[in-house]
Amino acid sequence: MAQITYHASHEQHAPSALLQFAIAAEQAGFQAVHCSDHFHPWSERQGQSGFSFSWIAAAMQATKLPFSMVCAPGQRYHPAIVAQAIATLAEMFPGRYAVELGSGEALNESITGDVWPHKEERNARLLECAQVIRSLLNGELVTHNGLICVKEAKLYTLPAVSPPLMVAALSERTAAWAGAWADGLITVDKEKEELKKVVAAFRDNGGAGKPVFVQVAFSYAASEQEALEAAYDQWRTNFFAPEVLNDLSRPTQFDAIADYVTREELQQKMLITASPEQCIRKIQDCIDLGFDRVILHNVHRDQEMFIRDFQDKILPHIRSSKNVQL
Repeated sequence: MAQITYHASHEQHAPSALLQFAIAAEQAGFQAVHCSDHFHPWSERQGQSGFSFSWIAAAMQATKLPFSMVCAPGQRYHPAIVAQAIATLAEMFPGRYAVELGSGEALNESITGDVWPHKEERNARLLECAQVIRSLLNGELVTHNGLICVKEAKLYTLPAVSPPLMVAALSERTAAWAGAWADGLITVDKEKEELKKVVAAFRDNGGAGKPVFVQVAFSYAASEQEALEAAYDQWRTNFFAPEVLNDLSRPTQFDAIADYVTREELQQKMLITASPEQCIRKIQDCIDLGFDRVILHNVHRDQEMFIRDFQDKILPHIRSSKNVQL
């Protein structure tokens, strides 16, 4: 059965609060935790950006759940350092950690002052990083000269079993490209047919039999109006084309373009609801499509209410599926 997963949003909450939310989510019946990895938030109104690698170690110690996180090696992170962080987490918490590698966004990566590459180069860099990380996790001595450079690096603390190196992909093209080398896929919720195409592209190009996760951003509150206002305040910056989102470098730029988003447009792009039944149907649709994890990100700031309501009104009513493949 799919694991119903709590998303810890570092852009929206302080790390100390997120730690308590992760503990509460486990107690409420969530079966895994996923977290973002940002240097800047998407909006000045969100206002947070804790360091995910620090937080995830504390959260894994405080709970017994499996964890995963998105990470973009190659610019802000050198891949050898990413490999060392992954190896340390996997050694301390065997079988509980997975990382989803992505090509990144200028919002986080451009802080280095280096040129922000175009998408094709970012993907090529990501593949080099994945190969370096995998070799280091295998205990190899690594020297690499390409879009990233590594000189005589070797990890001396290794996990008994290497964690999966998954890929974060939004488009069919990226998913197909990654199918041959990634250990799994994470994507985001979208129209059903488009979602099926992304996953099929991954599976048809080497990803068959590998896990697939979907992240669902929505706004849930005590009333639909409250849910709408929360979504408008916290998440209206996030519904532009990737060509736009990936190349803006400051939260103030996201806030500026988001001024043109209306509440009506937002209602068409994400689930905004006060209905437990609607939430159940949304989760069930993802389960019935065959996803291994359904990652739930309620963009409303009141996470205590979200976790409590899902414990009482939603999670007990989620049924298993026959793992129908997309």
